[in-house]
Amino acid sequence: MFTYDWFHRGGLERLQKAARERCLARFDEHERVGFNGSAKSEPKVEDLESRTIIYMKDGLTYEIREILELDTTAGLTFECLPVDETYRVGAIVIVAPYEDIARVEVFAVHPDDKPQENFRIPGFRAGVQAGHEEDS
Repeated sequence: MFTYDWFHRGGLERLQKAARERCLARFDEHERVGFNGSAKSEPKVEDLESRTIIYMKDGLTYEIREILELDTTAGLTFECLPVDETYRVGAIVIVAPYEDIARVEVFAVHPDDKPQENFRIPGFRAGVQAGHEEDS
């Protein structure tokens, strides 16, 4: 399903646009206080923030910081946003074969509705499977 054309020629942009439009559709004009307690302004599409997450067939997830244009059409090349603070000082660039991408999600939110806590979308690990917890 995911190909070079999907990511670079409109598919991802359409998904991002749809997420922003759905987010706007959920804005209640009578609800003027954001999650963080600040007064909300009337939202516009350009006010919304979005995050793009890709899920790999091997269970790993990545948040895309920026898609890179390199001379390859066999895989998606992107800089990812690492979950671990240690790795945020540099840049992590990944090439993911398109056939290994299982799902793409776009999360859109109005800045006033973001949680106060450092909201993270997990990445870099497949997660702990039931019955296979890591040792302390």
